[in-house]
Amino acid sequence: MAQIVLTGASLSLDDVVRFTSGDVRVSVDPASLDDAEAAWKLQREAISRRAVYGRTTGVGANKSVVTEGTSDDSLRLIRSHAGGVGELMPPGLVRAMLLIRLNQLAAGRSGVHPRLLLAVADALNSNSLPGIHRIGAIGTGDLTALAETALTLAGEKAWAAGGMAPIQFGVGEALGFLSSNAATLAEAVLVTVELRQLLRASHTVAALSYIALGGSPEPYASTVHEAKPHPGQVEVAAEMRRLLGMAEVPMPGRRLQDPYGLRAFPQVQGPALDAVAYLEQVLTTEINASTENPMMSVQDNDVYHNAHFHTAYVATALDTARATVHHVAELSAARLGDLVEPDLTDLPAFLVSGPPGSSGVMILEYVAHDALAQLRQAALPVTLGSAIVSRGLEDHASFSTQAARQAAQVAAAYRIVLGCELVAAVRALRMRMADLVDLPIREAYEHMAAILDPRLEDRSLTADVERAAAALTHLTGT
Repeated sequence: MAQIVLTGASLSLDDVVRFTSGDVRVSVDPASLDDAEAAWKLQREAISRRAVYGRTTGVGANKSVVTEGTSDDSLRLIRSHAGGVGELMPPGLVRAMLLIRLNQLAAGRSGVHPRLLLAVADALNSNSLPGIHRIGAIGTGDLTALAETALTLAGEKAWAAGGMAPIQFGVGEALGFLSSNAATLAEAVLVTVELRQLLRASHTVAALSYIALGGSPEPYASTVHEAKPHPGQVEVAAEMRRLLGMAEVPMPGRRLQDPYGLRAFPQVQGPALDAVAYLEQVLTTEINASTENPMMSVQDNDVYHNAHFHTAYVATALDTARATVHHVAELSAARLGDLVEPDLTDLPAFLVSGPPGSSGVMILEYVAHDALAQLRQAALPVTLGSAIVSRGLEDHASFSTQAARQAAQVAAAYRIVLGCELVAAVRALRMRMADLVDLPIREAYEHMAAILDPRLEDRSLTADVERAAAALTHLTGT
C-alpha cells in the first residue's frame, strides 16, 4: 500500500486528493515527532513563567480569565467547542482534513505531545473516522470540526467508522490541537484540484467545438499572444494550437471574425488558469503551515501569540477563482448556442435529424443555463461580509469556509455546462462526418463517440450529459 510520510513541509494538493480514497497509509517523519516533543516541553516550561493564551487563560473574550492550568481545562474546552451542526462531512473529506491537520502538527510548533500525532495517524491507517458536522466555522479556525475530532479521540464521542482506545489530552493541548482551518483547507484543496482538471478538459471541449464550427486559427497565433503575454492566456493559445495541429502562422479562417466563444477563449480561459494556479500556491502554503495561536518556537525558546488562524489569503483566492470560472462557463454556454445555429455550422438548426419540427439538442441550452445560473450565484464573493464575535474581541472574519463550499457548487455546475457543450460538439462532428486525421484532438473525439449514444433522432439526452460530464476527467490528458 502506498504511503505518505509527513514532515510538515512537503504535503501537496495531489497527495491530499490521493489520500481520500482510503488506500494510502500515512506516517510522521521521526524528526518531526522529535520537533513536536521539543515544542511540547517548551510549552510546559513557558506556562510556568508567563501567561499563555488558552493554556493559562480562557479563550476568546475570556483571554484575561486565569484558569487552573489542568488537563480538565483542556477537556472542557474541547467539550464546549464540539458544537457543529448540519450534515456530516463525507468520509473522504474527513480523511483529507485529518491528513492536513496531522501535517501541520508535524511542523512541530503546536505544543501538543507526539502521542496525539501518532493517534491521528493510527486513526487514519485503521480507517477510524470521527463524525464531523459541516456547519460551525467562519474562516478563523475550524474549531467545531477539530473539537469533535478531539472529543472522539478522547473517547467521549462515538466514532462514525472504526474506533480506537481513548487518548488523553494533557495540559494546554486542546487549543494546540484545535488551532487550524484544516476542514476548510481540505474542502478547498479537493475542489481546487477538480477545477484544475475541469479547466484542462475545457481546452479539449472548446477544440471539438472549434472544429464543429469551422473556427478561425488567427486568434490563436503565437504572434498575437506574444503581443499581450499574460501567462494563462499564452498557455491556452498554445494548448489550442497543439490540440488542433495549428502551424505557428495559421492560414486565414472561414470567417473574418468568430464569435467570442472561440475568438476570446484564450483571454477568458487564461485568467481562470492563472487564478487556480495562484489558489494552488496559497493552499500549498496553508497545508504546510504552522497555524497555531499561540505558536511555540523552540528556536527562540518562546511563545508567539499571532493571527495565523485568519485565512484571508484562502478566501480571496477562492473568490477570484470562482469568478474567473464563471466567465469561462459563460463562454461554454455561448459556444453551445453557436453549435445549434445553422449559419455557423452549416448543419440543421439544433442539430436535428428527423421530421420537420424535431428538437434535436434544443433542451441542452436550457440545462446549461440552469447550471450557469446556479454557478453565477455560487461565484458571488464572500469576502465582502464580516462578523464580530466573542464580545467584540474577534472583529473580522474571512469566510474562507463558505468560499470553499461555494467553490464546490461552482465546480459541479461548471461540469454540467461543459458536459452539455461536449454532447452538442460530438453530435455536430458526427453529423459533419469530420475527418480529424492525425490531430491530437482525435483521441478525445473517438473516446466520446464511443461512450455517447450515436442515435440522432429526438430522445432524452440525460444519459448523454451525465456521461459527458463524468468523462471530463479523462479528457484532461488528451
